[in-house]
Amino acid sequence: MRVTSDLFVASLTRRVFAEGGYAAVLRRGAREAGAVFVIARGRDGTATLLGPAAQTDYDAAKPSERLFSQVVECQGDDGPIDERLQLEERFDPDFWVVEIEPAGRTEDLITIR
Repeated sequence: MRVTSDLFVASLTRRVFAEGGYAAVLRRGAREAGAVFVIARGRDGTATLLGPAAQTDYDAAKPSERLFSQVVECQGDDGPIDERLQLEERFDPDFWVVEIEPAGRTEDLITIR
């Protein structure tokens, strides 16, 4: 059984802060099952939008794990990220957006496919 979206977001933000990074919830979605998007900011000015991975990426042995895939990556200009999130809002308005600036690697916080 997968944890609820609000519990996952709370856990992620706590882990980021515990490791010396920064996290903020920019948008709250459906509490139980809203899709979660993560904006991972690097200290070099890059920003990567990570979204839910395709269902085909899930392993039957670990169906409860949340997987993410890279949606957009940009340098300096957040326009492409904003555009992609606007498209998502038209499709499904119940999604979460969490922005993180991890002290270490993003891959140590969430699973990216």
